[in-house]
Amino acid sequence: QVQLVESGGGLVQPGGSLRLSCAASGSIFGINDMGWYRQVSGKQRDLVATITSGGSTNYADSVKGRFTISRDNAKNTVYLQMNSLKPEDTAVYYCNARVTTRSYVTYAYWGQGTQVSVSS
Repeated sequence: QVQLVESGGGLVQPGGSLRLSCAASGSIFGINDMGWYRQVSGKQRDLVATITSGGSTNYADSVKGRFTISRDNAKNTVYLQMNSLKPEDTAVYYCNARVTTRSYVTYAYWGQGTQVSVSS
């Protein structure tokens, strides 16, 4: 089994910064793409940013230039540095990782979610 544990959410004022972390653990052979998604209550879960095992990144237009995704492959961890936060960034942020287990089965796992609230 594989677990993704997120941390770093919270309440911040507009213009502020937060850094989210997501660590994968368990029966891991390798991790392919990792990413962050967000969801506002009652709405669909939307892509924020993704990063391949080689470091190629992709961002939603709404966060380009403000958010940076990175990963530490040795630690099986993905990060999301969020700067210049806006109230519309308020959501539950979910980590996602496409993991190949030691049984050589590949599956997309989700973290439990962490709340990010941007408000004055």
